[in-house]
Amino acid sequence: MRTIIFLIQKEFLQVFRNRMMLPIIFGVPVIQLLILAFAATFDLKNINTIIVDKDRSPSSRELIGKFKGSTFYTIVDYSPDHNQALQSIARGTADLIIEIPQNFERDLVNEKASKIGLTIDAINSSEASLAFAYTSAIVKDYNLSLVAEMIGQDVKQPIRVNYSYWFNPELDYKTYMVPGILVLLVTLIGMFLSAMNVVREKEIGTIEQINVTPVKKYQFIAGKLAPFWIIALFELAFGLVVAKLIFNIPFVGSVWLIFGVAAVYLLVVLSLGLFISTISDTMQQAMFVSFFFMIIFILMSGLFTAVESMPQWAQTVNIINPLAYFIKIMRMIMLKGSEFRDIFDPFRALVIYAVVALSVAVWRYRKVA
Repeated sequence: MRTIIFLIQKEFLQVFRNRMMLPIIFGVPVIQLLILAFAATFDLKNINTIIVDKDRSPSSRELIGKFKGSTFYTIVDYSPDHNQALQSIARGTADLIIEIPQNFERDLVNEKASKIGLTIDAINSSEASLAFAYTSAIVKDYNLSLVAEMIGQDVKQPIRVNYSYWFNPELDYKTYMVPGILVLLVTLIGMFLSAMNVVREKEIGTIEQINVTPVKKYQFIAGKLAPFWIIALFELAFGLVVAKLIFNIPFVGSVWLIFGVAAVYLLVVLSLGLFISTISDTMQQAMFVSFFFMIIFILMSGLFTAVESMPQWAQTVNIINPLAYFIKIMRMIMLKGSEFRDIFDPFRALVIYAVVALSVAVWRYRKVA
């Protein structure tokens, strides 16, 4: 145990002696959290809209006023011709065209029905679906006001829906994203630093000096992994404080449960980093291999898109993705207040993953004198 403590002290001295390492460990994650929390969002808050009003009647102006009064729409132009408006969509300066035909008001009065045209830029299918849903809701509200005006009394819908949003009542996307981003930052720190550490010893030639010492293999690995395990837990604690003070992310569940799961999860991440370092000869190789696995883990983790929306084969492959387990656990504990019995299945998977990954990493490392 004394040997391991000395090795840990050596690693901490080596980390803090490197001036470039400190900003990477403590500064970069905070900056990334602040940027990604605002930038990584699927909320649609600005729909650039062109109005093609061929009727120019009080009814058409009333309908246009409902879109102008919404914070989701920005009227960028009024065009007399639909084809001219299409050119703006082709250039990417507009997302939506609302075309009100001639005789719009006359048809409403005489025939009790009329039509409007919607043209939506659907390169981004999610954005197009949301834009159509928002626009349809505004048109529906306008329809109800017209019917009420025609019959002279309030129109009541036959079925009324009362709804409430659990765990994220304000539908703030940052509340959903920040717990996942915290997991991502802790993973990046743990995997990259542990992957680079042993390789750095190889590059500067000190690994041969260590190999000829009486330091046992398990002592060497424990001394290498423990400092980054402590640093990653500190990063998580600091990130949680930032999430609460700046983003006001709720902490419904137990903070101690979060750190208990994180302690096991970091064993998985650090073991993967150690394994990468054992199969790499240079820091450049270790960086590229780590980057390869991280891209796959991030895209399939459920951070940006739901795992349930992926093809069945992708969900099956995702069983070996530790990021997906911890992101799910973090969101459940922080936002839902889940207890240990609620997260037992993904936690058990992490424990198994940690045992297997650490065993493979230790087996792969060769201490050759």
